[in-house]
Amino acid sequence: MAVAIRLSRGGAKKRPYYRIVVADSRRARDGRYLEQIGHYNPLLAKDDPERIKLNEERARYWLGVGAQPSDRVLRFLDAAGIQERTARSNPQKAEPGEKAKERAEEKATKAADAEEAAKAAAEAPAEEAPAEEAAAEAPAEETAAEETPAEEAPAEEAAAEEAPVEEAKAEEAPAEEAKADDAKADDAGEEKAEG
Repeated sequence: MAVAIRLSRGGAKKRPYYRIVVADSRRARDGRYLEQIGHYNPLLAKDDPERIKLNEERARYWLGVGAQPSDRVLRFLDAAGIQERTARSNPQKAEPGEKAKERAEEKATKAADAEEAAKAAAEAPAEEAPAEEAAAEAPAEETAAEETPAEEAPAEEAAAEEAPVEEAKAEEAPAEEAKADDAKADDAGEEKAEG
């Protein structure tokens, strides 16, 4: 008979409480057991002494007879100093899957392409920048010369504001005429269809 030291769940829904039991490994999780050797209450704080209670003498006996502890119980036994737990290492578990690797490669290639494009864009404006600076300085000098006659400027601005309003009215008139022509054509087409 294969004997296991494992947890048997009790307690209410969403309020777990476990017994540490020695049972036949073929039995149900919460089924019949040979002996209860402790209890575990995960709802208590980790430093609470009532969180895990374990009868060390009986645990040593069952381990001596050949009982195999579950992973969680082995952690408890290791913390109590009864049986040492070897650290597990599965480097493949942390490795991403195939699709995740493909997405990472695509992201890396897009980032590399974007970086190359940014470098190319940075080099091209750097060559054009001296010409643009010279062009920007020349209009600045011209605008400074235009600003000197202060009395003439407000009159010009007022005339400039009036002109766009007149142009807008002129643009609206042809649009309204076109709509009226379309409506007349639709009415004529309906009359022909009836006649």
